[in-house]
Order: sequence, then structure tokens, then C-alpha cells
Amino acid sequence: MGYAQLVIGPAGSGKSTYCSSLYEHCETVGRTMNVVNLDPAAEIFNYPVAMDIRELVSLEDVMEELGLGPNGALMYCMEYLEDSLHDWVDEELENYRDDDYLIFDCPGQIELFTHVPVLKNFVAHLQQKNFNVCVVYLLDSQQFITDVTKFISGCMSSLSAMIQLELPHINILSKMDLLQDKSNIDNYLDPEPRTLLAELNQKMGPRYAKLNKALIEMVGEYGMVNFIPLDIRKERSIQYVLSQIDVCIQFGEDADVKIKDEDEDFGDDQ
Repeated sequence: MGYAQLVIGPAGSGKSTYCSSLYEHCETVGRTMNVVNLDPAAEIFNYPVAMDIRELVSLEDVMEELGLGPNGALMYCMEYLEDSLHDWVDEELENYRDDDYLIFDCPGQIELFTHVPVLKNFVAHLQQKNFNVCVVYLLDSQQFITDVTKFISGCMSSLSAMIQLELPHINILSKMDLLQDKSNIDNYLDPEPRTLLAELNQKMGPRYAKLNKALIEMVGEYGMVNFIPLDIRKERSIQYVLSQIDVCIQFGEDADVKIKDEDEDFGDDQ
């Protein structure tokens, strides 16, 4: 049984920073993780790249050869990845054992996880290879908890991804280390739907009252208003996020956690 995280979210939400922070944390505690780059436009990495889509297809080459813009070229690259599931992907996965743990750092184009089947088919292929997969959906706390309308928009995009991918789903408010005002953070981690509705009605005109009510009821019904805050400066915050994901994918129930030599010095606990 293999294990995998599919790290998604809007562009700029901190996906790559999350992957590198999680990798560093696991290195510290002696846990093995492999980070996979699925972004054909990525250039700089703060983690060792275990698998890289750019070895299969790159955004720059597609733009130059086909005359496509950035978004069109990215969609072409991801569809090319989908066509290569039984070739390049299978060949790369052969390098990992049954109990290995992979983290897939995905592009930020929202259509990839809301209404096109590329990532859904990719996940289905991983599941056929006996991987337990969990979605980790990141929202930038600096952007999405400053305004209730942005927060509801973020919830809707996350809900769309949940319905499209049909996987265990963890929502994270990222960049908590950069958030200046944390006084109202509890209102967004597990907010009361009626409070959200009241705030939304204040922001929107009266003609949107029925729409606001329907949106809040949908969010409440699917239990979408639950987020985990992530402060990458704090080891305990990273560990808590990881523990929640481990529960989702049943990590360790059928596999031994691979650790470093017991006599290796991991440094002081943080």
C-alpha cells in the first residue's frame, strides 16, 4: 500500500512552500517522503524533486512549438501527462516501494481540479496502483479571511474540487506566519453558518439574500467550513497537519514507518 497527498489550491496559495516545509519536517523526524513536481511551469524548488513532469513535457517547449499562451500550454501539458499514465508515470512509479509516501505538488490553475478530468484520472490511476490518496487544499489566509465574500468563494472552489475528485479532503489556511491580524481567525476555522450569512448579507445587496442563504446552506451541509491553520515556522503546526492527513489516508496501518538510524542526532525538539 502506497500513500499520496495531492496538493492543490489557487495560484499563490503556498503549495510549493507547504511541500518543502513538510519535506524538511519529515527529514528532521526521520520519516521518508518523496515530493513530485506536477507543474510544467515550475523553475525553482526548495525540495529534492523525486519525479518531475518537466522530464516528460515542459510549458516553455509547448508554448514555443505550438504557439500557445501560458494557460493553454499548461492544459496541453497536463493532458499530455494524462495520455502518459501507462508509460512515463508507470515507469516513474516503479522506483518506489509499496509503502512509499509521495506528495504531488500541483499547478494552481483552478480548472484542473474543478471541471476537467485530468487530475481525477491521474488519481484514479494512482488508486489502481494501490495508493491511498488524500487531497490537501490550500487557501491563502492573507487573502481569504480578510473578507467574508472571498472566504465563501474559497469554500466554493474547495467544495468543487471535493466533488470533482471524490477523495478524502483536508482544507488548510496557509501563510499563517505572514498574517498580521489573527484576532478573528477562530471565526474562519470553524465558523457558525448563521454568522457567515449575516456578514455576507451586510456585504451584498438585498437582492442577493436568497443566493447568500443558498450558498451558506450548501457550505454548511457539506461541512466545508472547517480549516486547519498552518504556520510553517512552528513544527507543532506542521506535525498537526500531517497527523490529520495520516488519519485520512490510514498511513501506518498496513506499513511500517521508515525511520533513520536510532543513533542519528535529530537535534532539539521544537
